Amino acid sequence: MSSKYHLPAGTSSDGPYDVLVTPESAGWGHSGLRILTLKPGEAHALSTSDCEFLVLPLTGSCTVTTDGTAFELEGRTSVFASVTDFAYLPRESEALISSAHGGTFALPSARTGRGSLSARYGARKNVPVELRGAGACSRQVNNYCLPGTFDAEQLLVCEVLTPGGNWSSYPPHKHDEARPGAESELEEIYYFQVAGGENGFGYQRVYGTEDRPIDVLAEIRSGDTVLIPHGWHGPSVAAPGYDLYYLNVMAGPGQDRAWLICDDPAHGWVRSTWDAQDVDDRLPFGETS
Repeated sequence: MSSKYHLPAGTSSDGPYDVLVTPESAGWGHSGLRILTLKPGEAHALSTSDCEFLVLPLTGSCTVTTDGTAFELEGRTSVFASVTDFAYLPRESEALISSAHGGTFALPSARTGRGSLSARYGARKNVPVELRGAGACSRQVNNYCLPGTFDAEQLLVCEVLTPGGNWSSYPPHKHDEARPGAESELEEIYYFQVAGGENGFGYQRVYGTEDRPIDVLAEIRSGDTVLIPHGWHGPSVAAPGYDLYYLNVMAGPGQDRAWLICDDPAHGWVRSTWDAQDVDDRLPFGETS
């Protein structure tokens, strides 16, 4: 069942896109996401307008051509197989995304008033892979486009992979207020894939503060999207037997590009328990460099 914040697979498709989330459709100001599937030999023309984009292969490879330069993205066989290379497109760009053998490509975006950066290639070998948490809170984070890993104007992008039975995005946290050094204001999109067959599932929780209510408890499946305009988000729960992937897309109004979070004080103590636990030995997933 679709809701304002939980968009099951197919409910946000539009034209060539399996998923189309714009700032307008989300009811906010900055973050966006498109999921593009190309058949072998197909191509897609993308105009970035007032947004910056990444072209991030989920499956398959592609060529991204912009302003006379072609970026060859080797891609990957699945989101659980390895990290991937990617391309960055600045605002006011025209690009052609073509795929000789077909594939599915995430196009995360952020509206920005700045355009100081040029189109660039992001090498797979330079993507930092972090194993976060411990025990049943162990997960893998692929840090593609964050402060200190890859330059952008407003856009922040990472992937989180959670072994079946584990919890990620936990303790619940938020980033909806501008508090220098403590918290940044960011709108967030989660796009999910689930390993283990068509019956694979997980759960996503989002809940609000007293003055800004929001209440989401969604059973999520491959191709689902969850919008997080504000509030505490987490956990993201991978059902036993089904590994969980989600792409995080974030952007906000702050002039300083930062990802600063605040734990829910009711649950933040959980972090202190990780020191006595090992990281899940099922991590990392696939090839990481």
